[in-house]
Amino acid sequence: MPPGTSPRRLALDALLQPDPALKAQQARALHEGASQFAENGWRGETIAETIVEVIALSPQQAAAMPGRPARPHLVSATQVPSRSPFTLEGRAALLHAICHIEFNAINLALDAVWRYADMPAQFYLDWLRVAGEEALHFGLLRDHLQTLGFDYGDFDAHDGLWGMCEKTRDDIVARMALVPRTLEARGLDATPLIQQKLTRAGDLAAVAILDTILHDEVGHVAIGNHWFHHLCQARGLDAVALYPQLVKQYDAPRMRPPFNEAARKAAGFTDAEMAFLLGLD
Repeated sequence: MPPGTSPRRLALDALLQPDPALKAQQARALHEGASQFAENGWRGETIAETIVEVIALSPQQAAAMPGRPARPHLVSATQVPSRSPFTLEGRAALLHAICHIEFNAINLALDAVWRYADMPAQFYLDWLRVAGEEALHFGLLRDHLQTLGFDYGDFDAHDGLWGMCEKTRDDIVARMALVPRTLEARGLDATPLIQQKLTRAGDLAAVAILDTILHDEVGHVAIGNHWFHHLCQARGLDAVALYPQLVKQYDAPRMRPPFNEAARKAAGFTDAEMAFLLGLD
């Protein structure tokens, strides 16, 4: 990269990278360099200049957003077949679906870094951390898939996470509300149930990988919760009242039980927010 390139522009470069391994490598490098960014800026560029810069996409960049490989083939969620995790292919398909979520999560975090200008420095450090950790998760799952005789791209996948990213690209409050603390938070609920199935299937290595992912995802959802509430407070908005309005406006899925209430509370969901999710409001 040329001298003076900001971490936000480097995040955009990583987002546009179509090769999954290289994207993950770039995301982890950005995470590892985050402390340098925090202390000194990036390669001599001041933090203030990095934060306030409004980055415009070229037509070529817009057309290539986000960078992704030719495979997996993307289909609607209803077209992704359900397979039993108690067969080798079915277990691989389940792990592939999670691997695809983690790949998309790298893109979501990188998008938050480059897209939104003039946020506090900690906002960018937080999402660089998320990008790096999602890249680690992707690598762990892909490596495990390969031990089963499969690879990322071998199964069809859907694009729901990135679709919501696109819908909320011009509204940072909606992005924080509906991506990390809605769609990604669903992983907090689903992971223990998936681990139970994988345990019965005898894949304890996959269970251990999901332990790491669940631990980190609590922190990622907490970051989304923090910045959603920060933005609401700064703009004089009622976070609890606003959330269902955003769900309706952006046609986000209404989450259904069962919920991992302990993990959600550890990630910063308030009693009022949990009451809404449980239908008690």
